[in-house]
Amino acid sequence: MGRAFEFRKARKFKRWGNMARVFTKLGKEITIAAKAGGPDPENNPHLRALMQNAKKENMPKENVERAIKRAVEKDFSGYKEMNYEGYGPHGIAIFVETATDNTTRTVANVRSYFNKHGGSLGTSGSLEFLFDHKCVFHIVKKEDMSLEDLELELIDYGVDELDEDEGEVIIYGEFAQNSAIQKYLEENGFEITSSEFVRIPNDLKEVTAEQREGIEKLIEKLEEDDDVQNVFHNMKEDESEDEE
Repeated sequence: MGRAFEFRKARKFKRWGNMARVFTKLGKEITIAAKAGGPDPENNPHLRALMQNAKKENMPKENVERAIKRAVEKDFSGYKEMNYEGYGPHGIAIFVETATDNTTRTVANVRSYFNKHGGSLGTSGSLEFLFDHKCVFHIVKKEDMSLEDLELELIDYGVDELDEDEGEVIIYGEFAQNSAIQKYLEENGFEITSSEFVRIPNDLKEVTAEQREGIEKLIEKLEEDDDVQNVFHNMKEDESEDEE
């Protein structure tokens, strides 16, 4: 217990750079979900959840509709989801999730970012053991809700941690149990405001301020790439940043 909270605190201010990038990444996720499970959110729980994410981020309705429509177009071959793993400067493990229509371009770009910033791209699966793959749900806290009681209810669904923040309850569960957790929340009248998949590092590495600067340059470069959806790492965040 507690590791997910520290992870969330570290990522709280590390959001995507601007609204346009948020919409681009969400649009890809929506297209992928619609391609995989169909364009009707009533019959596609993952798509339904992503549409809630889009609503929370104030993504225009027409953008959402365009992303869904793209998935069913005959000439659209789809995005391929690829993961890349490597070490940044000073031995920091970095896990990169991408969604791309050109894997040759994407791997070349990712490799060049690692090389130019003192890191090295590893083989697929080489660092996966350093991170726990989790699903995360944000729900509106009901009046008189007991977090302990809810946690006891959800343990059988693979949930291992609950947290509270600004009127929301944040639920962390096993990645494979995502659909089961979502179904339970929906059937029991909980309002899901957003959901996501994250990779929580098993152990955090301390770095100096000077070392952090070089590592963050690599992470920022990766996050700026249009094919990159998420970047996870095991660098311990600066305590002063968490207190802002």
